[in-house]
Amino acid sequence: MRSHESSGQGYTKISEYLHIIAAKAGIVMKSNLDLVNDCDSFPYYDDDPQAYTELVSSYYKLYTQRYSKPVGYVLPWVVKQMPWESNLWDIDHDKKQIIPSFPQSKTIEATLKRAQDNRVFKVLEKWRNELYTVHREDGLNPLGDRTITMDRSGSPLFGIVTYGVHMTTYVNTQDGMKIWVPKRAKGKTYGGLLDNTVAGGIATGEHPLECIMRESAEEASLPEELVRSAAKPCGTISYFSFRDPRAGGENGLLQPEVQFVYDMEVGEDVVPKPCDDEVEDFRLWTVAEVQKALSEGQFKPNCALYLLDFFIRHGILTAQNEKNYIEIISRLHRKLPFPTATAM
Repeated sequence: MRSHESSGQGYTKISEYLHIIAAKAGIVMKSNLDLVNDCDSFPYYDDDPQAYTELVSSYYKLYTQRYSKPVGYVLPWVVKQMPWESNLWDIDHDKKQIIPSFPQSKTIEATLKRAQDNRVFKVLEKWRNELYTVHREDGLNPLGDRTITMDRSGSPLFGIVTYGVHMTTYVNTQDGMKIWVPKRAKGKTYGGLLDNTVAGGIATGEHPLECIMRESAEEASLPEELVRSAAKPCGTISYFSFRDPRAGGENGLLQPEVQFVYDMEVGEDVVPKPCDDEVEDFRLWTVAEVQKALSEGQFKPNCALYLLDFFIRHGILTAQNEKNYIEIISRLHRKLPFPTATAM
């Protein structure tokens, strides 16, 4: 097994070699910071305070009945097209505030269902039947809806924080570290792009470890007992994206996300295999092969962030071989403008 220092030096040589080859071929390769910018695309206040303030002030803010701060941003054109019912929503167009009536989860569901029935938004065409947490209220509301939820398909319309899990499964061989990389099925969102070994959204009431075990079985045929014992929690990553058409639905919807990160080292005898229709196949790649694919934009945008985080934590990407090292680390852990749940 290579040391962290030698891995980092190898990473530098790989990166330099790839850029030389690309330059000769006239190919523009993505830097690691480019990969971060592709996913964490929502502007920062410090970069241009006036532009940021003008942008955010144009959004409507989603509030809940018992929380004084917004829990999501809603684009003006979404507000205009959404089939609100005046008896279910308190909408103040001057203050640009939107508040659902009690019971709040049922109000949100009824409105999204109505929008789906009327085919208002493309993003609702595939109703997921999977609840995401909007916010957890302190104490019980009059009608008991302490945990406010909505169907996963509607989350980008309200710009709420969504939660998920991503796991990188790797093997330490005599030739160095190798990483299991799946290719997404062509009929799925971001079809044909590369992904993390296992990933998925956390449903309301689900623990991150439970989610990673479920997704490991569904996507990679990895047994529960293996994942439970070998998957190591490695913190979180957070970012704020504008969705593009590859994500499905309308372009430019807002997607703030927090993802729980796991690593799992396995032996050479463990081979992930597709189980559902999410991925086409898995390939076991060296760090050099993964780096090449990243620089060529072959990975799903948010998956690139987890691999950069993985490389940082394993001493492969360092301050010595990455000039934007500090900014990248900071951007992988963005402070979001909304409350984040301690439990889903």
